[in-house]
Order: sequence, then structure tokens, then C-alpha cells
Amino acid sequence: MSVLTDARAFRPSRAMSIWWIVAGLAGWTVSFLLYHEYIGQLTGGDALITCNVSPVVTCGPNLLSPGGNLLGFSNSIIGIVLFLGPVFAGAAARAAPSGLRAWFWRTFTVFVLGAFVLIHFFAYRSIFEYSTLCPWCMVIWLVTIPLFVTVLGWSLRSGVWGAGATGRRVGAWILSWLPLLVIADYLLIAVTAQLRLDVLGSL
Repeated sequence: MSVLTDARAFRPSRAMSIWWIVAGLAGWTVSFLLYHEYIGQLTGGDALITCNVSPVVTCGPNLLSPGGNLLGFSNSIIGIVLFLGPVFAGAAARAAPSGLRAWFWRTFTVFVLGAFVLIHFFAYRSIFEYSTLCPWCMVIWLVTIPLFVTVLGWSLRSGVWGAGATGRRVGAWILSWLPLLVIADYLLIAVTAQLRLDVLGSL
């Protein structure tokens, strides 16, 4: 059964839908703050809430770097646009009692996977190339990691990617171990940053 002809409908739980909405709103808000910080860096104006904590924990070098402007403009604009996706997905799921087609959820999962890959790419460049950690960027990471894990786990467990028992078992396993998987990813980034930059010593 192809993606376009798959007529099955799927609907996440109320709790899952609300989590996606909350995560999307949190990511959008922080992206908005990042954009204002970016404008302040360019114009010398004051940010709404400054993110300059120490020489290591600061936004400036990241925001003005090539990595902070991946498509030729501030990455915060990408966040402002794309973090509306989880909000829409969660709201649409609650508004459609019969659920939404598999292609919708597959597309949503792929976009969230892209965000998951991007934040790890940004984290790598931040730690190993720019030698700084952007506080608002780290909040984006904190939101995106559990967002991706929940979307992936739910889509597999629900059979969005097919009716095979293996995929459902993998999805159930991911959701069962959700806190551990998320914390492990957080720790990987945090320990790498500490060993490379001595973040705690800079505060």
C-alpha cells in the first residue's frame, strides 16, 4: 500500500497531542526570543531577555556565525516557522475525531526527524567550532529531543509506517524507555560540552 493510497486514519492520545502543542509553543517562543537577540546583535539593541551568561554560555558567536545562518538568514526564523508544525499536528489531531491519514503523520515524523538531526548538528558546531553554548539554542534542543522521540515512538507503535508487529514493538519500546532515552541524549551533549569547554568553570 503506497503512501498516497493508504486510507487508514490515526489519532494520538489527548496527552500526546497536548504535549506536541506545548512543545511547539515552547520552541516557537524561544525561536522568537532568539530572533530578537539576533536583531540586537546586529543593531546593538537590547534583547528582550539576554542570553549572555558567561564567555562560554552566550548567544552572540552562534547567532552571527555561518552555522547560525544556515540558509543565509537567522536559523531562528526557521524555528518560528517550523515549530508551528507540532502545534498544528496536535490541534488537528484533537479536531479530527476519526484521525488523520498515515501520509500526514509520516510527513510530520520526517520533519521532526529533520529537526532532531539539525539540533545535533548545531550542537556539534557550537561545541567544537564556536566553543560556546547558546542558552536559547539549548532550550530548543531540550524541546526537540523529547518531541522527536515521542513522535517516532507513537508513529511506530500506532502502525503509521505499516502494520508489522516489529515496528509496533519498537515503538512501544521507545515510549516505554522514553525518559531514559531523552536523558541519555541530554547527558551526551552536556558531558561533551563540559569536557570540551569546561562550562561549569566558566560560570
